[in-house]
Amino acid sequence: MIAIIDYGAGNIGSVKNALDRIGVSSVITSNPKDIKTAERIILPGVGAFGAAMDSLRSKGLEEPLKAALKRGVPFLGICLGLQILFEQSEESIGVKGMEIFKGRAIRFTEGKVPQIGWNRIIPKAKGEIFRQGYAYFVNSYYVKPEDKSIIAAITDYYGEFACAVQCKNITAVQFHPEKSGEYGMGFLRRWMEC
Repeated sequence: MIAIIDYGAGNIGSVKNALDRIGVSSVITSNPKDIKTAERIILPGVGAFGAAMDSLRSKGLEEPLKAALKRGVPFLGICLGLQILFEQSEESIGVKGMEIFKGRAIRFTEGKVPQIGWNRIIPKAKGEIFRQGYAYFVNSYYVKPEDKSIIAAITDYYGEFACAVQCKNITAVQFHPEKSGEYGMGFLRRWMEC
């Protein structure tokens, strides 16, 4: 079972539709028990860092998610689902993230914020999942990992930033594969196979 986590801050319908289009069955769930039995987990996210963490915690989802990541369950974080893997965000000072990775999300200081549109993905990691191409973004914040070795791809918006991270079973992206046309569908297919 592929579990798409519904914690009240995700673009869950679009993600499920994208998986349906590539012939992958999935369930949308906010039940911690489903996380324990999932073969793969997708954590989408749209909205504010602090509200998302409050919701994950109030629904009892944070600890089962952390346990699944530790067990090696393949995981995909999308947009805010990437940012909350880190320690904190400038968006919600004083709110702790999931603290899977050291680092934080910081706000763009140049250009139109949020940035909305298509950016070029430049892979940094070896492997098959990331390819060069264009993906769709809607974000005001971006992650700054302390460990640069987890950066899987970068893009540019008034300067380069990490738009994807990958470490063992964890993959997370700032862009929206479910809104990125054929590039996004290809990415989701490759993630399913990794």
